[in-house]
Parts: sequence; C-alpha cells; structure tokens
Amino acid sequence: MNTPYTSAEARRAVELLASRSLIRLVTEIDDNGAIPPRRLAGTLPDLSTHQLRSASDTARALGLVRLAPGAGLELTHAGTELADLYDAIARWARRHAVPAPVCEFSSRIQHGLDLLAPSLTTERSDGHSPLASARLTCAGAEADLSRPRTLLIHWLAGNPQAATVIKPEPAA
Repeated sequence: MNTPYTSAEARRAVELLASRSLIRLVTEIDDNGAIPPRRLAGTLPDLSTHQLRSASDTARALGLVRLAPGAGLELTHAGTELADLYDAIARWARRHAVPAPVCEFSSRIQHGLDLLAPSLTTERSDGHSPLASARLTCAGAEADLSRPRTLLIHWLAGNPQAATVIKPEPAA
C-alpha cells in the first residue's frame, strides 16, 4: 500500500507526528489512561504551557484525543493506533541503538520517523534505502523497519488529515 502523498505532504505529516510534545501526550495517555481535566500540566511537567496547548490542539485536530465526561482527555482509536506505531518505532530504534545506545524515547521515535519519511511517497524512485544514509551496519535493521513502516503507512492512509494539519509554531 502506498500513501498518496507528495514529498512535501509526507514530510509535513512526519514532522507533525515527530513533535516531542505530541509524542509525550499520546504515550502518556496510552500508558496511564485518561488525563483528568486541569491535570495536563501536572501530568506532563516537563512541557511548557505553550507545548501542552500545541500538543493538545494538534491531537484534537488529528482526532487522536477526545474529552470524555468524567474521565478527561483520552485517546481515540486513531490515537491508540498512533501509540502502537510509536511503540513499534521505539522498539526498533532501541534494538538497533538508534540514534544512540542511550537516548530519550521521543528521540528514538523522531529519528525512526525521519528514516521512514523518504519511503512514504510514490515519487521516490531512486531505489535508495532510507537506512543507507544512516550508515547502519546491522544487516537486519532495514528488514526490521518494515513493520513500523507498514504501521505508519496504514496510519497515514486512515488519517489523511495528518498531511494537511499545520504544525503550530514552537515557543520562542
């Protein structure tokens, strides 16, 4: 299955999904359940108010979260699938020590998404492996990346709005 994205749309979708604050929000809810009303800042204290608002707005625009009465901010089906994608990429990156043997969970996801981005467009005809430029020496690294790539393609196919939502500007 190929995504119908141009290079620019694929890059925009990947940049949006690679937002550290969005990764933190989605994985926090996936790991620990709904975030009660007015507890977002206390739940993710490492993110600024601007980052929290940006992540929350982006997650709502992408249909990843909803406000459940009495429970708070919870993941939708699309949000749960994105959390599964994040986990698959992080497992691949940890197994292959990418981008480093020890690094943040969100850094692993960001790096994995960067490696996958060029393979998402139908315009890509150079036959160039997304991992060749990463200089990975493990023979199975690219083969292992096929599952996260498939999950990403399926997620993007089911959530085409990811290529059109404008990523909020980062705080200065």
